[in-house]
Amino acid sequence: MAEKFPNIPLVMHEDTFYDFFIPYRHPESNDDIWGGHGLETYGEDIKLVFRLNNNYVWTVLDGSDNLNQWIVPNIHYVNRVCYLVTEIPHNDLPVEFRIPHRNSSLTPLGLKRQMNKLGRALAWWNNASEAEKRFACGMK
Repeated sequence: MAEKFPNIPLVMHEDTFYDFFIPYRHPESNDDIWGGHGLETYGEDIKLVFRLNNNYVWTVLDGSDNLNQWIVPNIHYVNRVCYLVTEIPHNDLPVEFRIPHRNSSLTPLGLKRQMNKLGRALAWWNNASEAEKRFACGMK
């Protein structure tokens, strides 16, 4: 097993999500939501979501605290706001991006640190065995 496991699951700021995974407006999108990047949770957009490679699909969720929202990998149904598609796959990395209820952004240094941390964690995750992944997530 690898000597050093990343701190999983990762919780990061939404700025890191946008800069690292690069969401985009899918050409078949029917609505203009979430800054033009979002896919709706119904109609033709949800049909499109189910046709896409799940490694590039993210769900925006309302938080249980009713303040923050979250961007999480894969397709989720409960508390979903919309779906996002990215250029970079998540490969099921356990990561969550917090969207603060108060508009705030990371400093350039803070963003750089989170980008480096995320890059290292994803590289580790992509090369780890299933046993290493389970161990890093606290499962046996």
